[in-house]
Amino acid sequence: MRWIVDGMNVIGSRPDGWWKDCGRAMVALVDRLDRWASIQGDDVTVVFERPSKTAISSTAIEVAYAPKAAANSADDEIVRLVQADPRPHEIRVVTSDKELTNRVASLGASVYPAASFRDLIDPLG
Repeated sequence: MRWIVDGMNVIGSRPDGWWKDCGRAMVALVDRLDRWASIQGDDVTVVFERPSKTAISSTAIEVAYAPKAAANSADDEIVRLVQADPRPHEIRVVTSDKELTNRVASLGASVYPAASFRDLIDPLG
């Protein structure tokens, strides 16, 4: 399974104070995705609108950014990734954005809700 994750949509799915330090939230999400992907063995790409001021690195996933930060630019980059893939039906996009859901579904990808995915990779104790 190939996963393409709408990073800020997943981060925003839980009101845990992420808005106080967006960069730290991005790093934390990538760390969780890295651990989860290492265990699952799935191909994971997380997409953000712009790079964090804090360096983000990963050993198991791809971290991608929209070419130009703007409203919905991460969504556009996710659509571009789905369009460019020769097997879009094997892609699961993680988002709760209805417009993005419609766009990627029309290309053959399936969608997994952001809040459910957050619970999967970062269960509440």
